[in-house]
Amino acid sequence: QVQLVESGGGLVQPGGSLRLSCAASGGILTDNRMGWYRQAPGEQRELVARITSAGATYHADSVKGRFTISRDSAKNTVYLQMNSLKPEDTAGYYCNLDFVRGGVWNTYWGQGIQVIVSS
Repeated sequence: QVQLVESGGGLVQPGGSLRLSCAASGGILTDNRMGWYRQAPGEQRELVARITSAGATYHADSVKGRFTISRDSAKNTVYLQMNSLKPEDTAGYYCNLDFVRGGVWNTYWGQGIQVIVSS
């Protein structure tokens, strides 16, 4: 059973930094991609950043230059370093894991973690 456990959220002032972590466990295939989505109240969930097992990354335009995704594949852990945080970054952040098994995409989600940017 695949499980994703997130940590590192909280309340931070504008301009501050936070680092989110997501540890995956269970029957995970080596060839996978991990990412972070976020969802603000009344808004759709959006992809923030993603990284493949080969290290290729994607960052949404809204966070480029401020957020950095990285991973420790040996630990099946993905990180999101968030700098220069803005109030509009306030949202629930969700860890995501995808991999293909038997020709079928398998997608897993963490429980979500709150990030609040406010003075």
